[in-house]
Amino acid sequence: MHSNTAAGPASAPQELVTPHDHDDSLVAIVRKAAWRIMPLIMICYLFAFFDRINISFAKFQLQGDLGLSDTAYGLGASLFVVGYVLFEVPSNMFLYKVGARRWIARIMISWGLATAAMVFVSSEWQFYALRFVIGAMEAGFAPGVLYYLTLWFPSSYRGRITSMLFLASAFAGLIGAPVSGMILGHMEGAFGIRGWHWLFMLGGLPCIGLGLVVLWQLKDKIEDAGWLTQREQQILAANVARPTSHERGHSLLSAIKTPGFLMLGLVYFLIQVGSYGLNFWAPHLIRTAGTQNPTIIGLLTAVPYICGAAAMIIVGRLSDARGERRRFVIGLMVLATIGFFAAGVFEKQTVLLIVALGIMGAGVVAAIPAFWALPPKLVTGAGAAAGIALINTLGQLGGIVSPVMVGRIKDLTGSTTPALYAIGGMTLLCALLLTFAMPASLREKE
Repeated sequence: MHSNTAAGPASAPQELVTPHDHDDSLVAIVRKAAWRIMPLIMICYLFAFFDRINISFAKFQLQGDLGLSDTAYGLGASLFVVGYVLFEVPSNMFLYKVGARRWIARIMISWGLATAAMVFVSSEWQFYALRFVIGAMEAGFAPGVLYYLTLWFPSSYRGRITSMLFLASAFAGLIGAPVSGMILGHMEGAFGIRGWHWLFMLGGLPCIGLGLVVLWQLKDKIEDAGWLTQREQQILAANVARPTSHERGHSLLSAIKTPGFLMLGLVYFLIQVGSYGLNFWAPHLIRTAGTQNPTIIGLLTAVPYICGAAAMIIVGRLSDARGERRRFVIGLMVLATIGFFAAGVFEKQTVLLIVALGIMGAGVVAAIPAFWALPPKLVTGAGAAAGIALINTLGQLGGIVSPVMVGRIKDLTGSTTPALYAIGGMTLLCALLLTFAMPASLREKE
């Protein structure tokens, strides 16, 4: 069995086993590792998130071609998450056994092929089936990457590192939304291919190449990093391996039994209800407010992700500096609640709706990386690999609830406003749980 751990070097001199977290040499080593690892990881994550945005822009053409109701569209969008959820934990169990590099590469290649295959969809049932397959192929990617980062970066740097990772999701909206709009607006009918087919083809094929780059470029362990000197490897490995007083859970079962673990799964579920509400329905909200041009819709859809990117950077730095994770997530979810309720109030007023979406994006988009600094405080080792996957699985159930709920409410009432209020209520509940229902280990500063 290939052990995918970042164990500290047993033969290292004693002074390297317990280095100071803020030693200048460690800062330089972490920066070196970040520049080597994070650009590729961020590009991969950008395409993962771009895949989720594509379906929202394809909505209008796809519904017209396949004759889908809003409920049917929401169901198809949710089936992606069903496949993701069913295969999430098994995927990360395999990742821990075969090594993150190989498994992440496999995920990239297989989901790229499945996404590009959307060009062959010609019926409602084919749409349902392939969305499920895409989700199954992508299962394990996000928690796998998060677990991989715990092998390379000390806990005192993970707020910033995780924010860098999820900054890619903001860039997927910032760059992907306008590009998606332009593809639909300018490539419709090119070479006899529909615009929404182009959207999935250009989103899927690059993932195959990225998977091959991951296989070649990333390393499974610090000791394998030839771009670090032996002393740098020792310092970094010793810091990564240092346990906190509350870390426990070296198996999935022990992780589940850890106080607060399942509550984190519920919290992430509520965060993802808000996230999917934004991702799948923002273009629709902008369109129904009066904007019809696909390119302009794409540009306006980028606004919440711009706000989210700014909030990510600020919160990542502040949470690392203060060693306080939970309170920042609480504040961000309150901000998201304000955004959802404001979007419902100003549903027909484009300028105020965009402001509301910006507030919503700052809260929801930035809350995700801020949240992911919490689970490693509870679980380590195999418990971290499978445990992070389980929390992500529980969270992704929000991706089943949110699109179907919004679509059904819109079909029944003719308006998305009641659904926006419902999601706002769930993000508020999330803030309350973080405030009053977390164990002492997650309330303490690092």
